[in-house]
Amino acid sequence: MKKIVLLFLIFSSQLTWSQTVRKYSNEFMNIGVDAAALGMSNTVTAQTGDVNSGYWNPAGLLNLEDNQLGLMHANYFANIAQYDYAAFGMPIDDRSAVGISLIRFGVDDILDTTQLIDSQGNIDYNRISLFSTADYGLTVSYARSLPIDGLNYGINAKIIHRIIGDFASSWGFGFDLGIQYISDEEDWKFGLMLRDITTTYNTWTINEDKYNEIRDAIPGENQELPETSEVTLPKAQLGISKKYIIRYDYSITGAANLNMQFARTNDIISTNVVSVDPAVGFEAGYIDLIFLRGGVGNFQQITQIDGSNKLSFQPNFGVGFKYKGIQVDYALTDLGNQSTALYSNIFSVKVDFGIFR
Repeated sequence: MKKIVLLFLIFSSQLTWSQTVRKYSNEFMNIGVDAAALGMSNTVTAQTGDVNSGYWNPAGLLNLEDNQLGLMHANYFANIAQYDYAAFGMPIDDRSAVGISLIRFGVDDILDTTQLIDSQGNIDYNRISLFSTADYGLTVSYARSLPIDGLNYGINAKIIHRIIGDFASSWGFGFDLGIQYISDEEDWKFGLMLRDITTTYNTWTINEDKYNEIRDAIPGENQELPETSEVTLPKAQLGISKKYIIRYDYSITGAANLNMQFARTNDIISTNVVSVDPAVGFEAGYIDLIFLRGGVGNFQQITQIDGSNKLSFQPNFGVGFKYKGIQVDYALTDLGNQSTALYSNIFSVKVDFGIFR
């Protein structure tokens, strides 16, 4: 029962935590989608060019040749949290494209023990109920080519909806901007993704009746009403990639990203103005049919008990199979580094509607 109460308090205090640590709000939108990208440690800002570009860099949607559907499901924290993603993209003409995607990250069937003890001080297990906490992100993307050959841009409009059972909910709105440049021979690709360029503002509505139940559950705890607004600070990803063809049948793509946050964090490069987390990845392919991927990123300076710093990082691995217009990808990845959480098995699928024509 202590574990049940502790689990409930962790999730019920999520609102207060997210209000005070602004630079980490709406972090579910930064986990990443598509097993192919996750297997490369998310180093696809420059090379993305499919339905998932709406997430990684909307400018990449211009590489779509036909309508495309993308799906992904993942379990995190030993199957406690569920992450679901669906996206659709389509070209409008040879100079523009659009896309739409939806993300849900949630924990279901959490035990609500605030009413476990009745007014007489008796424990009544029939008073336990279940609730869910879930975050939703709806993104609408538009991409268009610029007069300069190989230079494209894309814009995302995002609607954020977060729910903590009947206790609280919020709505937010924000924009992303992406730029992508492909050289004439397509040997080199460059990309820049600016997330939450205007900052993303979330406004919370708190059920005061439910909050009073939490406040009264443990005397002296949760006495103050949490704040009702939070701001997501901008982030930026700068990427570069190059693809090599070896004897016609084999290919290898190398990619690198500089992931930047405009705040001081535990990233390997950290200042008061910006913190930078580098990542590198590769993809080896055979006749555009079978793919092997790998990467390493999330370099963090972790402070130890003795005050010293230890460098941690996150290696990723993935494979993929593509036949005609259907691509299935797998990645072994993690939310943090290799020591703080269990690795997760991620599967995703992409379907090109051209196979039905």
